[in-house]
Amino acid sequence: MTKVQKQEMVETLTQEFRTAQALLVCDYKGIGVKSLEELRHNARQANVKVQVIKNTLARIALNNANMPELDIKDTNIFIWGEDQISLAKIAVKFAEANAEKFVIKTGSFEGQKVDKDHIISVSKLPSREELIGMLLSVWTAPARYFATGLDNLRKQKEQNS
Repeated sequence: MTKVQKQEMVETLTQEFRTAQALLVCDYKGIGVKSLEELRHNARQANVKVQVIKNTLARIALNNANMPELDIKDTNIFIWGEDQISLAKIAVKFAEANAEKFVIKTGSFEGQKVDKDHIISVSKLPSREELIGMLLSVWTAPARYFATGLDNLRKQKEQNS
């Protein structure tokens, strides 16, 4: 990789890290290509990016994007996106399936450094779609109960006639 290519990559990563609400750093030592492709496929569906980046370039891009100082050592894969819940769900699910070879190290949510335990707890929260479904269920409940009550009243009147 030439110096110009490295500079372009750092500029691109800086822009992406600035817009990302969540970023994770994970150790992927020993993971096969097929497993990484599965992670990338799941991430792509959730509009999350997954990339192996040289530690030096990642450090520069993170610093340029005003991200918190993250512990970047050894082999790392970076996962980032807009929705921290879906990002955490993808990473934690993949880490559980590949426990010996894929480890979540640290991350940044909305510009704040977070540890592995925080990431796991965020992954257990309901997703945006699940929350919308719950809200719609609550909103439609009175109408459902009203319709059920009217139907029961109709049945009762039919039995009395």
